[in-house]
Amino acid sequence: MGVSLGLIPGFLQRPAWMRRRHGCPMMDGMTLSPAGGGLDAFLDPETDYPANHFALQYVLNALAARPAPTLVEVGTGHATALAPLIRAGVDVRGFDIDPDLVARGREQMGALGQDPESVTVGDIEDPVSYATVLRDGPFDALLALGILPNVANEIGTLRNMQALVRPGGEVFVEFRNVLFSLFTSNRHTRNFIVDELLADVSDDLRSSVSDVLESRVDMDRPPLPRAGASAWRFHNPFEVAERFASLGFVDVRPHFFHYHPAMPFLASEHPASFRRESMRLENEASGWRGMFLCSAFLIHARRPGVASAAASPSIPHGV
Repeated sequence: MGVSLGLIPGFLQRPAWMRRRHGCPMMDGMTLSPAGGGLDAFLDPETDYPANHFALQYVLNALAARPAPTLVEVGTGHATALAPLIRAGVDVRGFDIDPDLVARGREQMGALGQDPESVTVGDIEDPVSYATVLRDGPFDALLALGILPNVANEIGTLRNMQALVRPGGEVFVEFRNVLFSLFTSNRHTRNFIVDELLADVSDDLRSSVSDVLESRVDMDRPPLPRAGASAWRFHNPFEVAERFASLGFVDVRPHFFHYHPAMPFLASEHPASFRRESMRLENEASGWRGMFLCSAFLIHARRPGVASAAASPSIPHGV
């Protein structure tokens, strides 16, 4: 399914995914709780913002709506994302390119009463490296957080992900949202408008626009990457949805998360209210505000075919 922007009389038709609510379909019936308390434990502005909490909340609700008893995570890190999935009854496997992170992930799996060997070393761009995972597949679902902004071959990576799920299986793949740049009022704002929005406009006009923006946005934010550090890539949700469709995925839709109630640099001036309002917005139902207020999005898509007939995992309240 592509993203149709066909004209209808009087206005531009929105893609189907924009006409849906972007909040979780079962949000009122299930919440994830951090260790040691409910969502109030996330309100402390001195702690990292729990963006992945809200991404996983969406994933768990989607798995409850469509049976998905087996899941593979690409890029497990410390296996922290696998913990709520395991508690929800999902049979998980995973791999990561970093052996040190795999060792930490295996410790986490052991602490959860799982087989530590269910997390292994592997590079999503090299299927031979995760052959042991392939032998356990194909899986009913795939999760990849923080992977696509860093791979060398995006198309090849998406094809490899597609091969890891069975026909009817679902993928949940995170991307950094370039449209958020229109809200940040920093160097990314100037770069996106001049280099992408106005890419085919004459140089004299682009130069004038650049001058205006550079005088109005903070060109020193965010700090430039350290020497030798790789810069994260940002993606346009419209283009990414089309790319998934072109690779044969169906039911392609983005889910936006990590909301910002104000420009990011204002977080230091209003830490408590910034955190509180960010969390409140995570479940807003407009269907479009997240495109500009969120720094990240998941692409939720399905490989064509018949889904697994296995029973749905039980997802208890307050996982």
